[in-house]
Amino acid sequence: MKPHLHASPKTCSWGFFDAKLAPVIEIQSGEEIVIETVSGGPDQLPPLNDGFDIPPELFDIHKRSERQLPGHILTGPVAVAGAKPGHVLEVQILDVKLRQNWGWNLIRPLAGTLPDEFPSARTEIIPLDLNAMTARLSWGLNLPLRPFFGVMGVAPPGNWGRISTIQPRAHGGNLDNKELVAGSKLYLPVFTEGALFSCGDGHAAQGDGEVCVTAIETALQGTFRLVLREDMRFTYPRAETPTHLITMGMHEDLDRCVEMALRDMIAWIVQQTGLSREDAYMLCSLAGDLRITQTVNGNKGVHMMMETALVTSRVDQS
Repeated sequence: MKPHLHASPKTCSWGFFDAKLAPVIEIQSGEEIVIETVSGGPDQLPPLNDGFDIPPELFDIHKRSERQLPGHILTGPVAVAGAKPGHVLEVQILDVKLRQNWGWNLIRPLAGTLPDEFPSARTEIIPLDLNAMTARLSWGLNLPLRPFFGVMGVAPPGNWGRISTIQPRAHGGNLDNKELVAGSKLYLPVFTEGALFSCGDGHAAQGDGEVCVTAIETALQGTFRLVLREDMRFTYPRAETPTHLITMGMHEDLDRCVEMALRDMIAWIVQQTGLSREDAYMLCSLAGDLRITQTVNGNKGVHMMMETALVTSRVDQS
């Protein structure tokens, strides 16, 4: 039976990543693990008698957990035996399930993509139909759900100390990449012994940009296979869907984000195919898609997508 990591004050950290945080469980490379997550603080709870399922551990976490706010409640960290700095952790996202029949969305003054245009705070509780996989928005729209984890990351380098979960960085973290649904893979460079993988920030649905600060935030259960990759060497997150390669850039400046994601895709194409950098650059212009991941986390995000079928064969340049 695969290990099952439940959310609790003992298994959750609130608002931070820290290389000094002790792992709550250790697994072997290639082993599957089920991880439960929760979402939101006391101000994001629905009325208790309105028929919404609230994970009981959420109240205990609110009461007992150390917190660094603003930030996300993460479950973990999970140590992978043998992981060392310089390795890559392959996170295979095998399954993602909703754990509750509601989510929440927040507009916060001085935040979001239009920070000065919405001066009043608003929290909306959004009913979720777990059978139809739709959200019922307040004006009557049924919005299709596509759940994924907004935050997936390993421990940052030890010399960074304790860092917020808000800004995505080289260790992953608050990527908010809606492509990372079940069936995809996330590749994270390892910076500390054991890798120390954590996840949270469950999203039932989100658009590219996540412009008002939040998605439909909710509790999720994920099934992951964590694989130690000693054959890979890179220092920034990458991902794969069944059809595409994905590179990422995170920075305060969107132009820098674009450059980072593009430069890494060129490098990946060259590695995959043997093409010259010039040919890979041209292919990115002809067939690559640059997308804005999110614009609300301090470090904004851009990801580039390239169809895997276009870069699967190596080129003989002799």
